[in-house]
Amino acid sequence: MSVTGCSDQHRQQSTSAFTAVPSPAVVTVETVTVADQGNHPVAIVPFHPGIYKSCSQAPSRRSGCRLVGAVSYAYEIGELETTVRQYVAFLNTVDPLGKNRRDLYTPAMSPATWPKYGSIRRLSRASPGRYYEVAYPEWADKPIGFANFLRAASFANALTNGEVLSRTTSTEHGYQVTTYRVRLSRNAEDGMYDLAVAHGAKGERTRSAGFVVPSQDEWIKAAYFDPHGEGTFSYWEYPTSPSGEPHPSQLDANGDVVNAGTQPLSTYTPRGSAAAPTWCPSQAGSGCETVNPFGLSSSDYQSQYRANVSTVGQTRTRSPWGTLDQGGNVVEWTDTVAPSPGGTQDGRVWRYAHGGVANASGYQLWISAIGRTPQANAVAARINPWEGFRIGVVGTP
Repeated sequence: MSVTGCSDQHRQQSTSAFTAVPSPAVVTVETVTVADQGNHPVAIVPFHPGIYKSCSQAPSRRSGCRLVGAVSYAYEIGELETTVRQYVAFLNTVDPLGKNRRDLYTPAMSPATWPKYGSIRRLSRASPGRYYEVAYPEWADKPIGFANFLRAASFANALTNGEVLSRTTSTEHGYQVTTYRVRLSRNAEDGMYDLAVAHGAKGERTRSAGFVVPSQDEWIKAAYFDPHGEGTFSYWEYPTSPSGEPHPSQLDANGDVVNAGTQPLSTYTPRGSAAAPTWCPSQAGSGCETVNPFGLSSSDYQSQYRANVSTVGQTRTRSPWGTLDQGGNVVEWTDTVAPSPGGTQDGRVWRYAHGGVANASGYQLWISAIGRTPQANAVAARINPWEGFRIGVVGTP
């Protein structure tokens, strides 16, 4: 995805000299089409290996078996994860005065708070529509992190409420790719999701057409279901191959992948590996190894936060439908509501997420790696730089 109409590099300026708010940003969203409507589901047991034709065939000693992956309609899903550059354009559009009243930004995103993972700088003084900027150029095309579900849904609302300036379809690498140019709307509170009530309710889809956070089944089908029948019951074990862990990415000092010729490939940390795919902006200096929001010692910090994300798409390994990076990099939200492990008295809304993270080992790339977390988890927003999303499309926006 790309963006125009919003600069990442404007320096701080006094707001007294500026009164006009610039036009909303125009973003480009590229999606792949997922067809084969009415495909069959498969049975999985969360976080256990194995793909089964039905739950009756799954190991009886395992609880929680569920059917996943069936979708009765054609839809589109982002070829790539939503990037820092795009999220900055979104912030400057929906929050042109930098007030952050909707909690779409968290201090953990700041390079001053967290030199290694801080990808977005929020200025104290700037002209309207320029309060947020990409922290350093190396971050522009990395996936956005620290994104709780409400932030992801707000981004989808800004697209759904926006103006589709163009929609073109082409074939790339054997996959159907649709490119949307959309002028974002400043209204991110409702549209596809009513977020005025989502803090205390489910915030489910309100429209049959528009931009969405993919559902769990939409996400799984795009990542694992093979219409040509490869894999187990036509489902891959990993988004990168029918079976077998992918090779781990190797990153240069800018977070770019340098071993893309080794396929299949994913940005993750294999179990027992002494090395992790990592990088840190050179502008951050020694703070990369020591400065963190928790006051961890240097050794503890470096052992717990080993990896970092890679530039989107550079692994080059595609899912059966042509997506990139559905395995590794950042774990991605779905809009499917999950049962709370605390029961009905929890009071919070939980949702499923998939895809693993750069810092985790290969089991998180499994089709069965179905995680769940509160949609607005304040703790995760503070400590998890690997929480992101990609956009989907249902119907015709």
